[in-house]
Amino acid sequence: MGRDSPVRITVPRVARPAPRAAAPLAVDARLLAVATEHLRRLGPKRVTVVAVAAEAGMTHANVYRYFPSKDALLDAVAGRWLRDVEAELARIADAPDPADDKIERLLTALASVQRETLVHEPNLFAVHLDAAVAARPIARRHRVRLRSLVERVVEEGIGAGAFVARDRERAIAHIFDASYRFTHPLAIQHDADLPRDLVEARLGAVILAIQKVLRTGTL
Repeated sequence: MGRDSPVRITVPRVARPAPRAAAPLAVDARLLAVATEHLRRLGPKRVTVVAVAAEAGMTHANVYRYFPSKDALLDAVAGRWLRDVEAELARIADAPDPADDKIERLLTALASVQRETLVHEPNLFAVHLDAAVAARPIARRHRVRLRSLVERVVEEGIGAGAFVARDRERAIAHIFDASYRFTHPLAIQHDADLPRDLVEARLGAVILAIQKVLRTGTL
């Protein structure tokens, strides 16, 4: 090579990674997706493990490795919805609002989301209702989480001086007992045909009574 010859530098090419294929859903997630669609379309009584398994591409015996029964499978579908509900309620409990406002928003949201589900997703609500009446694990866990959120707000109210509660446990029990007709799925179904504005007015009156009890400590 002569003195005046240009120096050529070869830059090695970096191989581009091949685009990744979308990761397949985990088996349990795939089963839940299929079961959710079957529940919405057919209703809980007509959903079968055999049909869910076939659409998911597996034997029904394999389904039982993930969900021991049809009830367990449908409860898992309802459980995903309940976790979304609980997340929304947790956002209310963690908001910077006064505790008495949080009690109102918690109870209103809990009543509203269930009533809306009864209207727009009746088959999902039916599973939720059946689990609550039978006190199956998904319903018991939901109840524990609800109680934890309400307890958090009550303690916050006591700490801020907004609530006077001589017995914290009785105060929490009173909130659930007084609001039962508007927050328990069995009572919500019972009042399904009542006009929405009437239900909301009655709930509003109950919430005002609950707030008065919490503020005055009259339990």
